[in-house]
Amino acid sequence: MTLTFLGLVLLIVGLNAAKLSPGFERFRQGLTFLGALLLLIGLSASTVVQIEAGEVGVQTLFGQVQPRILTSGLNVVNPLVDVAHFDTKTQNYTMSAQREEGQRAGDDAIRVLSADGLEVVIDLTVLYRVLPDKAPRILSTIGANYQDAIVRPVTRTRIRDNAVYYDAVALYSTRRDEFQTRIFTSIEKDFRARGLQLEQLLIRNIQLPESVKRSIESKISAEQDAQKMPFVLQKERQEAERKRVEAQGIADYQKIISGELSDKLLQYETIKANREIATSPNAKVIIMGGGRTAPQLLLSDK
Repeated sequence: MTLTFLGLVLLIVGLNAAKLSPGFERFRQGLTFLGALLLLIGLSASTVVQIEAGEVGVQTLFGQVQPRILTSGLNVVNPLVDVAHFDTKTQNYTMSAQREEGQRAGDDAIRVLSADGLEVVIDLTVLYRVLPDKAPRILSTIGANYQDAIVRPVTRTRIRDNAVYYDAVALYSTRRDEFQTRIFTSIEKDFRARGLQLEQLLIRNIQLPESVKRSIESKISAEQDAQKMPFVLQKERQEAERKRVEAQGIADYQKIISGELSDKLLQYETIKANREIATSPNAKVIIMGGGRTAPQLLLSDK
């Protein structure tokens, strides 16, 4: 457009050079030729628009959105139109409690109230794309800033609307998939009505109040202890059985020994034991007394 304007100015000056100043007369042909050349180049450039891969172009002529969609590649258009480029590739919009993770700096997580009145913080990523044939409608009804106009507010509203049907613990654990499917269905319907296609909804994190988290951790710990109890009881029963068998063995041994022992055998074993002591390197003298009837023995290594 700049070349076209400059060429038009030079062409007018060249054609009116004699009227403007007698000194311009000699530049008349050069100015006229240069102006015509720039005007031609400018008009040629204005009539050809390049659309990149994964984009579509929407034309606006004097504020009126044109229905014809420009596809990827070179397109010949009216030089007076303005072309808005729409990205039709998959885009993502993240709302996170962590700084610098989402599209907005700072804490941008979604805070909702559950059915039991607790505040739950949800981190979410929305994957979506613009429907190419709906791009003119988006430009005329929403504008190019459809992320802030549609994606963000619709997503946050639908999540809050659906979270009230679930308890906080259910959102965190047992019914998380059900909740994700439910909000996906409602958001997809709203997006499609406005020319957007919802591809996937990713719940990155669900943060519960600290008191609820502690209760869940205590419950899980108790369940784990209950699951371990059968193994503990089985081990104790095995240990009790082992001790019973051991005690029975000791009792049987004592019974056998007590049945076979006699006074003479005991006396003989005593003599053997003391003799071994007497002949050891540290033993010197052992005097064995057996009372009035038993003989006295003197054992020495001397």
